[in-house]
Amino acid sequence: MATNADFDAPRQAGAHSASDLGPDLTACDREPIHIPCAIQPHGVLLIVDPVQDRITGGAGGVAGLLGDDWLGGPVGPLIGDEAVGVLRSTIAGPVSLGTINDRAFSIVASRAGAQWLVEVEPTAPGQPGTEDALTWIEHGGEEFARAVDLDDLSARAAAIFSRLTGFDRVMIYRFLDDDSGKVVAERHAPDMDGFLNHHFPASDIPRQARALYVRNRVRVIPDVAYTPAPITGIDPALRNIDLSDVGLRAVSPIHVQYLRNMGVAASASVSIVKDGMLWGLVACHHRTPRSLSYLQRKTCELVAASFAQQVSAKEDAAEYRERLRLRAAEDALAQRLAQDSDPDQTAALIGHDLQRMLGADGFAMQRGAVLHTSGHVPAREDIADLSRWVRQQGSILTHSAALELRLPAAHAYRDLASGILAITLSVDEPVVLMWFRAETLQTIQWAGNPHKAVSDTPDQPLTPRASFAAWSEEIRGRARPWTPAEVEAAHRLSRLLFDVRQRRRISELNRELSRAVTDKDALLAQQETLIKEVNHRVQNSLQLVVAFLAMQATAENDATLTRHLGEAQRRLSAVALVHRRLYSDDTVTVIDLGRYIEDLLTEMQSSMGAEWTGRLTMDLSPMLISADAAVQVGLVLVELVINAQKYAYEGKPGPIAVTLERFRNRFRLTVSDRGRGRVGNRTGFGTRMLTAMVKRLDGVIEESDNAPGLRFTVSAPIGGPDEG
Repeated sequence: MATNADFDAPRQAGAHSASDLGPDLTACDREPIHIPCAIQPHGVLLIVDPVQDRITGGAGGVAGLLGDDWLGGPVGPLIGDEAVGVLRSTIAGPVSLGTINDRAFSIVASRAGAQWLVEVEPTAPGQPGTEDALTWIEHGGEEFARAVDLDDLSARAAAIFSRLTGFDRVMIYRFLDDDSGKVVAERHAPDMDGFLNHHFPASDIPRQARALYVRNRVRVIPDVAYTPAPITGIDPALRNIDLSDVGLRAVSPIHVQYLRNMGVAASASVSIVKDGMLWGLVACHHRTPRSLSYLQRKTCELVAASFAQQVSAKEDAAEYRERLRLRAAEDALAQRLAQDSDPDQTAALIGHDLQRMLGADGFAMQRGAVLHTSGHVPAREDIADLSRWVRQQGSILTHSAALELRLPAAHAYRDLASGILAITLSVDEPVVLMWFRAETLQTIQWAGNPHKAVSDTPDQPLTPRASFAAWSEEIRGRARPWTPAEVEAAHRLSRLLFDVRQRRRISELNRELSRAVTDKDALLAQQETLIKEVNHRVQNSLQLVVAFLAMQATAENDATLTRHLGEAQRRLSAVALVHRRLYSDDTVTVIDLGRYIEDLLTEMQSSMGAEWTGRLTMDLSPMLISADAAVQVGLVLVELVINAQKYAYEGKPGPIAVTLERFRNRFRLTVSDRGRGRVGNRTGFGTRMLTAMVKRLDGVIEESDNAPGLRFTVSAPIGGPDEG
């Protein structure tokens, strides 16, 4: 029978060579870490064709399990006929196939195309998380529920994972907005150095590694001194098989050296995934070789999922409390502004309240040569320059947490105004309201110098940092960022002030023109009629073009031309719907994206025929977005739905799901189907238009397997490119 020694693979010189990607740090993002051509030797990998019950390739100590003639032989004698039947009847993994050899080894399989990747690893009976997984999950849930805030929650998680894994150092590592990371909680052995509150640069965890962390939630390196066991197969191409879902996958030599530089002999990482996005990691280090069995890894994964739920609850609760506070402040301000007085004078009187409402260090209101201030603000001439700059931005609202990056002259007064949030009331004489936040001096503790992550010699291969000693960096010219809730509150405040000013101007006009009320009413009626007529004509013109396209599509006998005309009709309908929405709402600059998408999908479904009734499902979160961006999103959505109708179901009805979610300052639009999946490469007009629209949104589009069908996800900033 096989023993743990049977897993030892022959050591091959040069099997773990250094990366030759060059000194460019961004080269890490291009390293194909999902195709390492080898595994870690603490287990065995079998590449299996389940239809023929044949082992087509493998890695590790396979001969110790199956003998020297294992390649091309059956896998049934090892895993059993029942397990082979499971592989034949299952379309996706991973799937646990139980244990062999009197529970000495566990078997887990994952799908890679037509092949199954079967991993055989030693079990660890008696270890935490093996026989008592439910107890750990229940205990973790109770501990997390008692946490008072995120810091307390993270500290409790570090303690639980420390006991569960037994590793010398356990860190809760959170990703920040710039993709760098920070250790927010830690448990470590008394004689080890800690990294609590230390920052790590984004380059330490490359982009493709983060994608694998979402896909494969637990990764273990039992011994960084391992020699990779290369993949061999009947077909040499199997050497390059995708090991994204394989726990035994060999890791990048750059990462191995990184761990050695930290003095780590074994490591484990557990992904903390919140709303489908990588929020952070549970990073575990050990000074001697140490492993986690499959059952331990699954327990860690489930406890991490419970932790992620509590993170989401805590963050949502904090955001909800902030929104309640802002709404209460808005209501109080609205009552004072509703008085029959000059709104500019009232705004000056309540300047302190406006300053406090948005948590600013200073507030200024500029109207022509008249200036009202509250708190700590720049000099009068600097405020005048800022007011001109704000008006030049061409937007009702402008905000930045690093003003000098957008306006270099602001460097002179960054101690008072490194952050600015400004709204412009568009009237004959513009009024600019500005909130200022002072510079927040940040001394960041890095785990090693983040600017020396590569070799100083240009012709040397890419190497990780050799030192992780605390390295301090002072960040200047930045203020505390404005939260999405504060930006939305400023939007509402601008509308409130504009409405108050408009109501007062109308009242003054009524008093001044009381002797010519008839002429006034006629003028206002004519103006309103003209606006309505213009909007009506624009809408009629759009509808007329849509109708012409529909008539042309009906008149043509060419099915291809009819289909193209129908697609053009839906695209134009998306633009027409934005126009209708804009002139039916209170504003013509922003639009509720969730409501717009719901209306657009409803119209599309009615135009697709009765057989599509109930086939389009949607889960849409409300969020404000500019009208221009809404047009781009509408066209992207129409194109994705058209593609699903055309390619997934060949024009026949089938389920299409549309979701709209918000993650920080980005939206994520997902269109998924249950059709036949990817067929060929699409390079037609629709694909080119789709690519152009996503690019104009400054976003990205990703395609993934929906098992079955396809899933397209479009992610882009809600307010356009990052404003600092």
